[in-house]
Amino acid sequence: MRLCNTTRQQSGDRVKVDQSLLERIRGIGDSLPETPVVRLRHPHLELFAKLEFCNPGGSSKDRSAYWILRRAVERGDVREGTAVAESSSGNFALSMASFCRLLGLTFIPVIDPNVNAATERQLRLLCDRVEKVTAADATGGYLKARLARIQELRADLPPLYWPNQYANTDAVYAHEHATGAELCRALPALDYVFVGVSTAGTIAGLSTRVKQEFPGARVVAVDSEGSAIFGSPSRPRRIPGLGSSLVPPLLSKALIDDVVIVPEAEAAEGCRRLLSRHGIFAGGSTGSVYAAISRYFTGRETAGRPAVAFLCADRGGAYSDTLYDPAWVHHVLNVDSALPPVGTEVTAG
Repeated sequence: MRLCNTTRQQSGDRVKVDQSLLERIRGIGDSLPETPVVRLRHPHLELFAKLEFCNPGGSSKDRSAYWILRRAVERGDVREGTAVAESSSGNFALSMASFCRLLGLTFIPVIDPNVNAATERQLRLLCDRVEKVTAADATGGYLKARLARIQELRADLPPLYWPNQYANTDAVYAHEHATGAELCRALPALDYVFVGVSTAGTIAGLSTRVKQEFPGARVVAVDSEGSAIFGSPSRPRRIPGLGSSLVPPLLSKALIDDVVIVPEAEAAEGCRRLLSRHGIFAGGSTGSVYAAISRYFTGRETAGRPAVAFLCADRGGAYSDTLYDPAWVHHVLNVDSALPPVGTEVTAG
């Protein structure tokens, strides 16, 4: 793939690109694999899951983290000695921490109390410094507090690069030319694609590529109850990785046909059903998307067996003590025996 020019204008100065760092990050990109697309049995749909948890960092956020960092190196925004800091609910931080460690760069994640315990432990192993905000904002969430801490770090620790995954169009490129291109190559036909929304980089890039390759396909955005992305009042949420207390700027670049809002209790149910029916041990956003497919098609007339695809964004290991723990689901999400036990066969979704 052709690289950008190795110098750029900024405030009248020509900024040189760190060629050694550029070669190293290109080498990392050459080793990144395509993730598989698998067919899942379903009584009414041709259902396909793209296993994004097969990325080296364990989630779909490898795509955006890699391309955001690579483009920053190409522009000269990141050089040897530049620190990187970002607000994240978990997976983006893990991906960025891994890439920065490989490149010898300092990465400072800014997290909050909703981060999974296993994710936080891994970040503290990968990063010399982890910032954890503890005071919720007026909506009961932590995003605004995390972003405020980022701005404090930018003032205190120059030179520091902020990827700003909520507005960085390099994330859109990553999911259009990597995730989306792979999905479209793998399928001869596609009628629907369901995509969870948080920063909106994934759905913006994926929807653009899907609409190019399959113009008749419908893009269904999946959000969490309590998220403000699609106009509802923001309120506290317990499952990281889906939803936001702010409308992400990248949402304006997404080509969305329908929206499904999923309660967090249904996300837990979706996780267990996906494991029970298909042996896929996935995280909370994937459980939400799987539950959304059931919600969307229940009672809906379709012609034949439509081809439906969704992303398995990350693995379920980090959620073992939460979404897969009946006690946690009962006490935190206020759900009792409504969750099907693992091994229960269901017919919808």
